[in-house]
Amino acid sequence: MPRNTNHAFVNQMLAGALVVIGTCGSVGLGMVGVRHQISIMANENKAIEAHAADVERRCMEEAAAIAAEQDPALLNQRNEQWRLGLAFPSPDHVQRVAEDPVMRLAAKHNRGLFDTGASAAVSFRVAEQP
Repeated sequence: MPRNTNHAFVNQMLAGALVVIGTCGSVGLGMVGVRHQISIMANENKAIEAHAADVERRCMEEAAAIAAEQDPALLNQRNEQWRLGLAFPSPDHVQRVAEDPVMRLAAKHNRGLFDTGASAAVSFRVAEQP
Protein backbone atom coordinates (compact mmCIF):
# COMPACT_ATOMS: atom_id res chain seq x y z
CA MET A 1 0.00 0.00 0.00
CA PRO A 2 1.28 3.35 -0.92
CA ARG A 3 1.42 5.78 1.88
CA ASN A 4 -0.27 9.14 1.30
CA THR A 5 1.94 12.02 2.46
CA ASN A 6 -0.90 14.57 2.35
CA HIS A 7 -2.48 13.15 5.54
CA ALA A 8 0.84 13.34 7.37
CA PHE A 9 1.26 16.97 6.32
CA VAL A 10 -2.29 17.81 7.44
CA ASN A 11 -1.72 16.11 10.81
CA GLN A 12 1.50 18.10 11.34
CA MET A 13 -0.26 21.31 10.29
CA LEU A 14 -3.16 20.62 12.64
CA ALA A 15 -0.80 19.89 15.54
CA GLY A 16 1.20 23.07 14.83
CA ALA A 17 -1.97 25.15 14.66
CA LEU A 18 -3.15 23.73 17.99
CA VAL A 19 0.22 24.52 19.58
CA VAL A 20 0.11 28.10 18.25
CA ILE A 21 -3.48 28.58 19.44
CA GLY A 22 -2.63 27.16 22.87
CA THR A 23 0.45 29.37 23.18
CA CYS A 24 -1.44 32.52 22.15
CA GLY A 25 -4.26 31.65 24.55
CA SER A 26 -1.91 31.16 27.47
CA VAL A 27 -0.07 34.41 26.68
CA GLY A 28 -3.43 36.20 26.48
CA LEU A 29 -4.56 34.79 29.83
CA GLY A 30 -1.21 35.77 31.33
CA MET A 31 -1.64 39.35 30.10
CA VAL A 32 -5.15 39.50 31.55
CA GLY A 33 -3.81 38.24 34.89
CA VAL A 34 -1.01 40.82 34.91
CA ARG A 35 -3.44 43.64 34.10
CA HIS A 36 -5.73 42.46 36.88
CA GLN A 37 -2.83 42.54 39.35
CA ILE A 38 -1.91 46.04 38.14
CA SER A 39 -5.46 47.26 38.76
CA ILE A 40 -5.51 45.69 42.23
CA MET A 41 -2.21 47.39 43.13
CA ALA A 42 -3.45 50.72 41.74
CA ASN A 43 -6.56 50.52 43.92
CA GLU A 44 -4.44 49.67 46.97
CA ASN A 45 -2.13 52.61 46.21
CA LYS A 46 -5.12 54.95 45.97
CA ALA A 47 -6.40 53.72 49.33
CA ILE A 48 -2.97 54.19 50.93
CA GLU A 49 -2.64 57.70 49.47
CA ALA A 50 -6.10 58.62 50.75
CA HIS A 51 -5.21 57.33 54.21
CA ALA A 52 -1.92 59.26 54.17
CA ALA A 53 -3.75 62.44 53.15
CA ASP A 54 -6.27 61.89 55.96
CA VAL A 55 -3.48 61.40 58.52
CA GLU A 56 -1.69 64.52 57.24
CA ARG A 57 -4.92 66.54 57.51
CA ARG A 58 -5.50 65.34 61.08
CA CYS A 59 -1.90 66.17 62.01
CA MET A 60 -2.34 69.69 60.67
CA GLU A 61 -5.61 70.06 62.62
CA GLU A 62 -3.91 68.90 65.82
CA ALA A 63 -0.96 71.26 65.22
CA ALA A 64 -3.41 74.15 64.76
CA ALA A 65 -5.25 73.17 67.96
CA ILE A 66 -1.96 73.01 69.89
CA ALA A 67 -0.89 76.40 68.53
CA ALA A 68 -4.25 77.87 69.58
CA GLU A 69 -3.86 76.44 73.09
CA GLN A 70 -0.35 77.92 73.43
CA ASP A 71 -1.54 81.47 72.80
CA PRO A 72 -0.23 83.66 75.67
CA ALA A 73 -3.51 85.54 76.00
CA LEU A 74 -5.45 82.29 76.36
CA LEU A 75 -2.91 80.97 78.87
CA ASN A 76 -3.23 84.14 80.98
CA GLN A 77 -7.01 83.89 80.83
CA ARG A 78 -6.93 80.27 82.00
CA ASN A 79 -4.44 81.16 84.73
CA GLU A 80 -6.88 83.73 86.11
CA GLN A 81 -9.93 81.56 85.52
CA TRP A 82 -8.52 78.51 87.28
CA ARG A 83 -6.72 80.60 89.96
CA LEU A 84 -3.38 78.88 89.36
CA GLY A 85 -1.29 81.83 90.51
CA LEU A 86 1.33 81.32 87.79
CA ALA A 87 3.64 84.19 86.88
CA PHE A 88 6.43 84.81 84.40
CA PRO A 89 9.92 84.04 85.76
CA SER A 90 12.07 86.94 86.84
CA PRO A 91 15.08 87.74 84.63
CA ASP A 92 17.55 86.51 87.27
CA HIS A 93 15.95 83.03 87.17
CA VAL A 94 16.46 82.66 83.40
CA GLN A 95 19.68 81.18 82.02
CA ARG A 96 20.28 81.26 78.30
CA VAL A 97 22.32 78.48 76.71
CA ALA A 98 24.25 79.47 73.59
CA GLU A 99 25.05 76.00 72.28
CA ASP A 100 22.77 73.37 70.82
CA PRO A 101 20.75 71.87 73.70
CA VAL A 102 20.40 68.49 71.97
CA MET A 103 24.15 68.09 71.61
CA ARG A 104 24.69 69.32 75.17
CA LEU A 105 22.23 66.81 76.63
CA ALA A 106 23.64 64.00 74.45
CA ALA A 107 27.17 64.77 75.65
CA LYS A 108 25.96 64.90 79.25
CA HIS A 109 24.17 61.57 78.87
CA ASN A 110 27.01 59.80 77.06
CA ARG A 111 30.03 61.21 78.88
CA GLY A 112 30.67 57.92 80.70
CA LEU A 113 30.54 55.72 77.59
CA PHE A 114 34.00 56.45 76.21
CA ASP A 115 35.69 57.34 79.48
CA THR A 116 39.23 55.89 79.54
CA GLY A 117 40.02 56.78 83.11
CA ALA A 118 40.31 60.51 82.62
CA SER A 119 37.27 62.52 83.52
CA ALA A 120 35.20 63.42 80.53
CA ALA A 121 34.41 67.01 81.33
CA VAL A 122 31.83 68.85 79.33
CA SER A 123 32.03 72.60 79.34
CA PHE A 124 28.89 74.65 79.42
CA ARG A 125 28.76 78.21 78.27
CA VAL A 126 26.12 80.57 79.52
CA ALA A 127 25.18 83.39 77.20
CA GLU A 128 25.16 86.93 78.42
CA GLN A 129 21.74 88.04 79.46
CA PRO A 130 20.43 90.99 77.50
